[in-house]
Amino acid sequence: MASSNDDTNNVNNDNDNKDNGNREPLLKKHYYENCPGCKVDRAKEMTQGVPVKHLINIWLITLCSSLPISSLFPFLYFMIRDFGIAKTEADISYYAGYVGSAFMFGRGLTSVPWGIVADRYGRKPVAILGIIAVIVFNTLFGFSTSFWMAVTTRFFLGGLNGLLGPMKAYAVEIFRDEYQAIGLSTISAAWGIGLVIGPALGGYLAQPVEKYPHIFSKGSFFDKFPYSLPSLIISIFAVVVLVSCIWLPETLHKHNDSNESHQDVEALENEDTVKRVQKDENLLLNWPLMSSIIVYCVFALHDMAYQEVFSLWAVSPLRLGGLNFTTNDVGNVLSISGFALLMYQLSLYPTVEKACGTVRLAHISGAISIPLLQSYPFIALLSGFTLHLLITSASVLKYCLSATIITGLFLLQNRAVEQHQRGAANGIAMTAMSIFKAVGPAGGGAILTWSQKRLNASFLPGSHLVFFVLNLVEALGVLMMFKPFLAEKKTAPLEQLQ
Repeated sequence: MASSNDDTNNVNNDNDNKDNGNREPLLKKHYYENCPGCKVDRAKEMTQGVPVKHLINIWLITLCSSLPISSLFPFLYFMIRDFGIAKTEADISYYAGYVGSAFMFGRGLTSVPWGIVADRYGRKPVAILGIIAVIVFNTLFGFSTSFWMAVTTRFFLGGLNGLLGPMKAYAVEIFRDEYQAIGLSTISAAWGIGLVIGPALGGYLAQPVEKYPHIFSKGSFFDKFPYSLPSLIISIFAVVVLVSCIWLPETLHKHNDSNESHQDVEALENEDTVKRVQKDENLLLNWPLMSSIIVYCVFALHDMAYQEVFSLWAVSPLRLGGLNFTTNDVGNVLSISGFALLMYQLSLYPTVEKACGTVRLAHISGAISIPLLQSYPFIALLSGFTLHLLITSASVLKYCLSATIITGLFLLQNRAVEQHQRGAANGIAMTAMSIFKAVGPAGGGAILTWSQKRLNASFLPGSHLVFFVLNLVEALGVLMMFKPFLAEKKTAPLEQLQ
């Protein structure tokens, strides 16, 4: 009897092995030779370890997109002053907010169309067009001679730069499942570093004739356009990145045979998966996606407002509650923050994310951010080396905590949808986020102006008010990250079913 059972088990095992043997070639046989997405999927099956080349490509493209966003903040105060549009010194922050918001307002109008284009024609063409927009309109912004020219060039820079959403989809598609967190962490790291290094470049390179008279002479080109050098440096970097895109592999599947789809072949063993992929889900009804987008928007509003408020507050005079920093001082703080953020995202974050979990780590980061931010007005009471040390340390910690939250939300968004809807989903996220970020600089600038006009108030005087308002937004985001509002999609994404 035992021998009979063993024979039966051996026969079953042989049949299973035959099935598995037949099944694998069947899946591989249906890869399309001329399909770029199939080539990427085949390479993912054959490659072990993290593909560093793809990480570098993603990092460079995302950095190119993020550098221009906040590079203007350290010198925007002085640029608006030179335009002569502000009636009083306190009104400068008010007008600066509109210039800062123009980029996000433009991007908010076009992010969904760019996502649809990426789903239809590919991630690579959208990335290339976005980089070209950076080269053209970022350069023109540096030559702005009026308030309205600055607003207009920033608006077109945002409206024609639709590459961040498709690049988030790309980071998920180009890597194996176990490396998707690293891919999106690279997006978040490059984005965060761009938002830090950009202002650092603006701080060091704006008004070069005043800062480096031995190199740039009076009456020279850079004396006539004192804010053009940071924009030119970023645009030159964008040209280099544009050339590197020649070797960027496309991940979108493009099959000539419309009766067959790559997804159907990969899901032959799971009828439910086939039905799920073939049916286009209404993204607006996908609550795991929409809830993560809403929370993302709240933190995006907070982060953008913080970036503008910090730079404007730091260069404001002491009598208005600022730090009286020079643009070089701001550049130093943000350069150190950017380097620390890079080290954190590429080394520490993946390990901590695995240990704590995406959502729990975001909870912890948000909770720590609130007392940290409210300490800024007290740090401003110090002076000298102690002031610089503490404000730099606080800036490093703040950027690392913000990047942790944003990266976690990136992961939740891209795991909530399949590849054929990922570009559109990220387009929706970018549109909503851009609208909220458009409010951030204008709102932050207006509140900072208000706070500087109530220095002797009995409740939340001066800069205490603006950081308190920022903390209210942060606290709202933390509360929204708890269930039942924030939902996670339990079904594994298509890539995990291969």
